[in-house]
Amino acid sequence: MSTTTPSYEARSRSLKQSDPEVFALIQRETERQEYGLEMIPSENFVSEAVLEAMGSTLTNKYAEGQPGKRYYGGCHVVDEVENLASARVCELFGADFANVQPHSGVQANQAVFEAFLKPGDTFMGLRLDQGGHLSHGSPVNFSGMHYKVVGYGVKEADGLIDYDQVRSLAREHKPKLIIAGGSAYSRQIDWKPFREAADEVGAIFMADIAHYAGLVAGGSYVSPVQFADIVTTTTHKTLRGPRSGMVMGREAHRKAINKAVFPGLQGGPHMHTIAAKAVMAREALTPDFKTYAAQVVANARALAEGLTKRGLKIVSGGTDSHLMLVDLRPVGVSGKIGEEVLDKVGITVNKNTVPFDPQPPSVCSGIRLGTPALTTRGMGVAEMAHVAEFIYEALANAQSEAKLKTVADNVRELSKKFPLYRHRLTR
Repeated sequence: MSTTTPSYEARSRSLKQSDPEVFALIQRETERQEYGLEMIPSENFVSEAVLEAMGSTLTNKYAEGQPGKRYYGGCHVVDEVENLASARVCELFGADFANVQPHSGVQANQAVFEAFLKPGDTFMGLRLDQGGHLSHGSPVNFSGMHYKVVGYGVKEADGLIDYDQVRSLAREHKPKLIIAGGSAYSRQIDWKPFREAADEVGAIFMADIAHYAGLVAGGSYVSPVQFADIVTTTTHKTLRGPRSGMVMGREAHRKAINKAVFPGLQGGPHMHTIAAKAVMAREALTPDFKTYAAQVVANARALAEGLTKRGLKIVSGGTDSHLMLVDLRPVGVSGKIGEEVLDKVGITVNKNTVPFDPQPPSVCSGIRLGTPALTTRGMGVAEMAHVAEFIYEALANAQSEAKLKTVADNVRELSKKFPLYRHRLTR
């Protein structure tokens, strides 16, 4: 009997053979990463082992529920995978429990809202325009749509979190949840005042360390685990894992978080991604990762110093982490133009508002820079001096195609010295 169903052999041909169009696009993106400088703080490069786990047969398995309590059969192996990932994450951060099922950092944060708040309840978070995150109360996000937001900010004088304002707002509004953390805040966050404010008004204290998680794991940023009831994070920034999220916390909150993740928010977890998180955690438990985390911070400080010497302004005056917010007004360039110009020379950044920014978010006065990806490639403080020069030269000569071409050539030459995935470029 004839059939039109392709054989296994036909279906298992290499991507290059079976879908040359998608293969070519992946090759182009690999080349872009290989020969450019990725400087968005929320981006990094994963190991071959993480890539292998992500592309494994675990993607085929449905596993709704918790290990040992699934709604599908055949989950005995993936149960072990998830238990291994959770155990490694708990060891890495010193948490009582870890739910590794969230598909993203926003869904991890949403699980906390679902577990402890009802629509209309009040919570506090760092304002988006002053370094916070979309899911900490932006009106266009679920957090701002369904809950009453009380935003705290930074001091205009120094760009640092106003802890006195945090305390006073908590006393005035009696929130049920207080969030600490940000996506464009470069300094060490003092977790203790948040704990004290939460205790005073009976709130849950959540620390969102999506940006700082790898630095926390490596001992280069103070951990909030001993202070916070709940800690959320992504896994793909400074942790160098797959694009996903996690929730950690105290044992008393395990049941509420697990229920909020499933069946509250998600169906089947992505088991291939959870396996990659297990690989990520094992890598982060090594001495080499501690060295990496320390180098990320050293590189960020060197980069900030190099940019400051050239007249650019670093919000808050510097950095204690992997990122910095750069005010471009001293060189007369908007964040939007700055992002576009740097992209032309192979430096990938993102435009970003600075605190008290006179420009709208679509234009911005600044850019956000980070060193995790460059450090993963093996670059150090010496290379940061060159990168600072490249950035300044591009921004200062935004209208000169000849000078931008020179910078682009220099960026490519520096990138070639620190191979990444070059072996994957087969064209």
